[in-house]
Amino acid sequence: MWTTLSKTVRAGTAIAVRRNFCTPVVNIFDRKAKRLQRERAARRDDVELYDYIKEEVGWRLADRIFDIKRQFHNAVDLGAGRGYVTNHVLGETVQRLTAVDLSPTMLAQIKGTPGLDFTVQEMDEERFAFEENSLDLVVSSMSMHWVNDLPACFRAVNRSLKPDGVFIGAMFGGETLYELRSALQLAEQERRGGLSPHISPFTQIRDVGMLLNRGGFTLLTIDTDELVVGYPSMFELMYDLKGMAESNAAFSRPLHIGRDTLMAAAAIYQDMYARVSKDDATGLEQQGVSATFQIIFFVGWKPCATQPQPAERGSATVSFKDLGEVITKKKQ
Repeated sequence: MWTTLSKTVRAGTAIAVRRNFCTPVVNIFDRKAKRLQRERAARRDDVELYDYIKEEVGWRLADRIFDIKRQFHNAVDLGAGRGYVTNHVLGETVQRLTAVDLSPTMLAQIKGTPGLDFTVQEMDEERFAFEENSLDLVVSSMSMHWVNDLPACFRAVNRSLKPDGVFIGAMFGGETLYELRSALQLAEQERRGGLSPHISPFTQIRDVGMLLNRGGFTLLTIDTDELVVGYPSMFELMYDLKGMAESNAAFSRPLHIGRDTLMAAAAIYQDMYARVSKDDATGLEQQGVSATFQIIFFVGWKPCATQPQPAERGSATVSFKDLGEVITKKKQ
């Protein structure tokens, strides 16, 4: 297995759009199935083998917390899993942290860090409920892409934060596992004459800013990373997804895939997304396939009067057409 990281791509803040609040929420994901998947994964003896994606993202999120030069008194790790963020946060940065997740078995495996005062609480991310204006920080790593009503979840997080509180998170983006999706669709189209949703839908990066804005957050920062991971074949990838508790949990998911469809999909995957690497120890070439995991990172702040405010319209003293002359004068 091998991993390469792509360059970070920055995205601008999305503009809020009108929404019809009379529209009912359509539940796409089966939360009971997702809980069972997490419980099953957490009870595996080799559960640590499948943490490589979530550990990497959790470490990066914890590093972003350190970048904010303040001490947080009361924080929540939303969708904590096995402590992918909690296990990297220091007590000097966060005084008290509550790790919440859908799976009690995963919560029981959180170790924390020396000096960190943390507790665990079983809670569905869709029913996030803390006292209003009680938290300084909410962090969520790799769980929000399974929430049915993201705007409602974001509003609940916003209500729980104090003014100038911060929400830091990461979730899978729309380009995640596009190779697997393409291979399964082509194979099923060939063998069955139709398509089934084998890969759960993911949020597009262009929508995350809009959803955060709708949830009441401001001063948004959104960027993406891509983790490209190598596997011997499509089957090892699917096996690892199950170990990560990232199997499909959509209500419309097919309960069975024919053997002929799987074999065709594996051949298509190998043909379209083949990857060759060289073993450093033996110098021999290794055949395999690549899988892309797109990670959307975001930071949003609860509005506060002390935050920087945009200047009034028409208050500028220099025109954009004269910007070059201003920069030249400053250099001189």
